[in-house]
Amino acid sequence: MTSPTSRRGFLAASAAVAGTMAASSVISAAPAPRDGPQGMKLILPPHLSERAFTRGLSAFAGVVGREWVLDTDMDRHTYLDAYAPGDAEAHAPSAAVAPGSVGELQALVRLANEHRLPLWPISRGKNLGYGGSAPCMPGTVIVDLGRLNKVLELNEELAYCVLEPGVGFFQLYDEIKARNLDLQMGIPGNAWGSVIGNALERGFSQAGDHSANICGMEVVLPDGSLVRTGMGAMGNNATGPLFRHGFGPSWDQMFVQSNFGIVTQMGLWLKPAPQSVISVGIKLPRPEDVGRWTDIVTPLRLAGVLEGNLSVTSYQASATLRTERSEWYSGRDALPDSVVARIMSRYDVGWWNGTLRLSGYAEVNEANLKIIQKAFNALPQAQLTVSRWHQGEPGSGVPAPSVLPLQIVNWHGGRGGHLGFSPILPAGGSRVIEQLARTRQRYREFGIDYSGTFYHSGRSVSNVNLMIYNRDDADLTARTRALFSALVKDAAAAGYAEYRTHLSYMDEVAATFDHNDHALWRLHGRVKDALDPNGILAPGKSGIWPQGYRDRRQA
Repeated sequence: MTSPTSRRGFLAASAAVAGTMAASSVISAAPAPRDGPQGMKLILPPHLSERAFTRGLSAFAGVVGREWVLDTDMDRHTYLDAYAPGDAEAHAPSAAVAPGSVGELQALVRLANEHRLPLWPISRGKNLGYGGSAPCMPGTVIVDLGRLNKVLELNEELAYCVLEPGVGFFQLYDEIKARNLDLQMGIPGNAWGSVIGNALERGFSQAGDHSANICGMEVVLPDGSLVRTGMGAMGNNATGPLFRHGFGPSWDQMFVQSNFGIVTQMGLWLKPAPQSVISVGIKLPRPEDVGRWTDIVTPLRLAGVLEGNLSVTSYQASATLRTERSEWYSGRDALPDSVVARIMSRYDVGWWNGTLRLSGYAEVNEANLKIIQKAFNALPQAQLTVSRWHQGEPGSGVPAPSVLPLQIVNWHGGRGGHLGFSPILPAGGSRVIEQLARTRQRYREFGIDYSGTFYHSGRSVSNVNLMIYNRDDADLTARTRALFSALVKDAAAAGYAEYRTHLSYMDEVAATFDHNDHALWRLHGRVKDALDPNGILAPGKSGIWPQGYRDRRQA
């Protein structure tokens, strides 16, 4: 895939989405605000005059060309959070700049230090539900890495790839197919984004935690210098994307969810394509069945009978993908049980629904299937359906990218959006049931329709609680924001925290990590100030504020 050759083509590829009924990779750009993007005011970076800001952008243009400095009202609108749970301009950028090479990026970072222009790097800007392409601190300049979109290496024998940040899931999938390689990759529900960007945000899929597959990076540091991590730090080393560590401290995870550098290359581990796949569909009829499900799959996951992320999702996903809420219920409160029963009946689904996937050698899959079926004898109300695929048969045993899940934002009509609150808890049935009861009660209290998934990774469970809203409904959006904050406090009281969150809640979530007077975040701050004394790189990311902007912290 080649980089877009024109500014217009690039912006079309980079534009955010606002709830289209999309079933393919062709997505419409976000609609303009009702008064048009020309109504947007320029929000400058803190402590910077408009004259100094303009000088900085002119210096950027000297590096990338005027065409790739994106500073019109329409440009700024393009990088707003399309799903913003409130005023999108609370995280409005002042401009964007799109380097075409690592060398240009290094030059931009050096100039940002000189002109004190804060930067917010994005890979493709499709971090929907978490802030999209918008910056944490209003007035920050977006550094859009979408033009750096090369698949640098794709190795079938050892199952890995080396990518630039602009490479998306569709592009990598197509490249694997075009080369006829027996490889598969983890693909999140919204596959419109960047492979590297998703791994850096600890995204996951049925295949597991994508950040766990990182193996070696190339990073531009806040002073503009370039570093490679792990074995890649040796100039002629051949094992950079093969061995995770190297010699001395391991830095890869230091650049995950941080603002310590801009990743320009990443090694990622893939998996061989399977010879055989067995899919075990599961329907659980009652809310409380998720506890027993947890206790059944935990030993199977720890023993390696099951791999990756195991999940069950509540009934509502069946309705939100296909219909709008008005078809089911017009009340302002949460869906009553009678409507839940109608949804389950129409779509023939359980209260919880999921699939266990056995992938690999046919003989091993069949042996593991027997173990699974025997284990689920302890949950007789569970309905199990088994399907098989073998290499050479029609279809594919490899998951394909899709943007179909983005349709959920149409649930309330209008300009839809969603948030996800995702605390991590121990993999125990009683803990899961307590979390479910506590969360459902909060949803009812705030009049929000419950929609949840439990992702089981062996020793821990991530509980993704979805909140869907209409951005044009001020009351619904306000109740959603209040619900989110209540869930943060409830989880902290129970000893749980989120692993990832929306821009608007980064400080709030960071504040829950309070051991020894927030010692970890004070350490983050010390590292930040040492690497980035001018505080130019992603101020506020993950609640990490540089000294010069620390007064902006919200919690």
